[in-house]
Amino acid sequence: MFELKILSHFSAAHQLTMVAKKCENLHGHNWKVEVCVKGERLNDAGVLVDFGILKSYVKEIMDRLDHRFLNELPDLENIPPSSENLAVYIAENLQAMIDEPGVVVSKVTTWESDDACATYFP
Repeated sequence: MFELKILSHFSAAHQLTMVAKKCENLHGHNWKVEVCVKGERLNDAGVLVDFGILKSYVKEIMDRLDHRFLNELPDLENIPPSSENLAVYIAENLQAMIDEPGVVVSKVTTWESDDACATYFP
């Protein structure tokens, strides 16, 4: 089994309800995002998937989130834009973009600060 990891980031604002009072105020984060994909077989070039292709997929997703008010995004308007739900959103969107056979998203971690993150394992 092979696993690749891509690091990326985006900055955005969100507002959460029914959590710590401070987080119910409109606020923002500089999220760091770790995306991992895994698979058992390498392609003819000897790689699981080209890093450049994987980075372009992740960048496309980050561009949808960057410098936005996440609560107003159509894909997130009925879902609280927590770090947990952002990890799910990123994982599902990335998996839909991957067309290499046998390559799946293994985990996505969204860091909202240097000491707080959420990880989703599809």
